[in-house]
Amino acid sequence: MDIENLDKWARLKGIKLIGTGDFTHPEWLKTLKEKLEPAESGLFKYGSTYFILTSEISCIYSKGGRTRKIHIVVFAPSFETVDKINTQLSWIGNLKSDGRPILGLDAKELVRIVMDADENAKILPAHIWTPWFSLFGANSGFDAIEECFEDLTPNIFALETGLSSDPPMNWRLSKLDNYALVSNSDAHSPSNIGREANVFDTELDYFKIVQAIKSKDPSKFLFTIEFFPQEGKYHFDGHRNCNILFSPKQTKESNCVCPNCGKPLTIGVMHRVEKLADRDEGFIPQNKIPYKHLIPLQEIIGEAVEMGVKSQTVQKEYQKLVNEFGGEFKVLLDVSREDLDRVASPRIAEGIIRVRKGQVKITPGYDGVYGKINIFGEEEKKEEGQKSLF
Repeated sequence: MDIENLDKWARLKGIKLIGTGDFTHPEWLKTLKEKLEPAESGLFKYGSTYFILTSEISCIYSKGGRTRKIHIVVFAPSFETVDKINTQLSWIGNLKSDGRPILGLDAKELVRIVMDADENAKILPAHIWTPWFSLFGANSGFDAIEECFEDLTPNIFALETGLSSDPPMNWRLSKLDNYALVSNSDAHSPSNIGREANVFDTELDYFKIVQAIKSKDPSKFLFTIEFFPQEGKYHFDGHRNCNILFSPKQTKESNCVCPNCGKPLTIGVMHRVEKLADRDEGFIPQNKIPYKHLIPLQEIIGEAVEMGVKSQTVQKEYQKLVNEFGGEFKVLLDVSREDLDRVASPRIAEGIIRVRKGQVKITPGYDGVYGKINIFGEEEKKEEGQKSLF
């Protein structure tokens, strides 16, 4: 995950702008200052890829008689702003210990520190529904944004859905209507870049991108690219030792108890959404930003050819498609079936089209068990057998 590989994989994916991550870490910040060149207003550049200065911070603190654990993403328009933020945070905790520092700091106070450093720096709560370390987390979060940020809530204008939720899940809470929903890849490795993303039609300019998010202008903020949230290992409720997978409704009917062994069920993200929601499933607000569910191209190819994503066959097919059409996102979103058939096998082409149309079979994750997403059904088995994507 160095600058060179971030640039390389951004080009393979077809991404023009990527977050640096971890600007609070002294060594990584030193690397960023050495390798990134100032570009358009508030942005930086390496090779053909633009970068925006970002970091994620873990706040662990006590509030309202409970321990809170919340991850916050910070955006900054300059290294000068980053230095001011880091100076303040270094007095609170050890910034060298991790790329995402753990600070005994109220999330509200983090907002104050960031805004005091630069009013153009921005804060958003990260992956807001995960059971741990999130704004609405069942185990350590809050029931409302205002409970967390209090009088500084007006500084929060966007929320990160995370891999475990998508826009329709968030649309069920009317109190989130005024917030933009953004999606970021939480990559952890270069090949995962872009598994979630935001698509804009703006100039490459920090301030104009922020304004596009803030205004929720659909002519500027076109759509988000989303994981299928059901793949998350805590999407539904259940008890893996007994192979019990329940929807929130089934969990309520069972009084949150495993029908096999009588032990408490592990409560998932969807259950938490149901608990806080004031709208029925399927509600679509008027001022929504559209979204598209995608599966990474290497994984589509892997299921189509029934091989692992790291196999030479999958990598060869991946490179061929990306090189031919100018990036993974173009392959996944735009290339016609006719052109896909010209370059790829019919099965790979069919897989891409099915994902584009949402024609996949999903078994939700639960109690630490990842969900399964299949493009090709059992009835389509070839002699070598069908292998699921995940």
